[in-house]
Amino acid sequence: MDVYWLQQSEADVPAEDDWLCESEAVRLSGFHFAKRRADWRLGRWTAKCAVAASLERPNDHPSLKLIEIIPASTGQPKVTIVGNGDAVSISISHRSGIAMCAVAVGDGKLGCDLEIVEPRSDAFIADYFTQEEQVLIARTDGERRPLLVSLLWSAKESALKALQVGLRADTRSVSVTLNDSQRQWFGATDARSTEAGRPSELSNASGTSWRALQVHCDGGTDFRGWWQHAGNVVQTVIAAPPAEQPIELRCPTR
Repeated sequence: MDVYWLQQSEADVPAEDDWLCESEAVRLSGFHFAKRRADWRLGRWTAKCAVAASLERPNDHPSLKLIEIIPASTGQPKVTIVGNGDAVSISISHRSGIAMCAVAVGDGKLGCDLEIVEPRSDAFIADYFTQEEQVLIARTDGERRPLLVSLLWSAKESALKALQVGLRADTRSVSVTLNDSQRQWFGATDARSTEAGRPSELSNASGTSWRALQVHCDGGTDFRGWWQHAGNVVQTVIAAPPAEQPIELRCPTR
């Protein structure tokens, strides 16, 4: 299963609403706070553009209006395309004027998340992370600790979206595992594993910015996932069946 992703900002969203279908326009009218409206429009715009690009459909406003994105009974976004029976799985995340959408054509479990890298309190870590993850964080160099915490939190959110339970579930019911080279880069290894010296950057044989991770969920479900970061933003994508690294989509300039 191929997984695609697209990132957009508030500046990419058109001022008019003629790309929304009727049900989406009705839902938008129910939001009374400007920020909530802006966040929702940004997420829907990004998702519609991502679906159109992944299916090689036009992204003019009348064409995007034919792509309806509504909440399923689980709360996760569900895609329906007028005149097209393709099954499409999506996941949406937005934060601080940026939105990300992951797309997979076909039936599968999919979750994505975008987080701003920022300090988190010890109380937050104690409440939401497993014992193993807390040990990993405690061993991490101070300057890289916020990135690690944001990465682990983002992977948890992505996995819980893929399970279609979201934050209704205990975040400690999913456990994130990084490979040895990543743990070593964060400084989260014991003395015996650092005898050869810590690498100056993460090992990345693929030559791209995406790096692999694993997520184990209570009940026996295991996910393969990917993460990347640029500046103060970290992104994660979780998929089942397992996918190769996410493929970036491009939204044509309006």
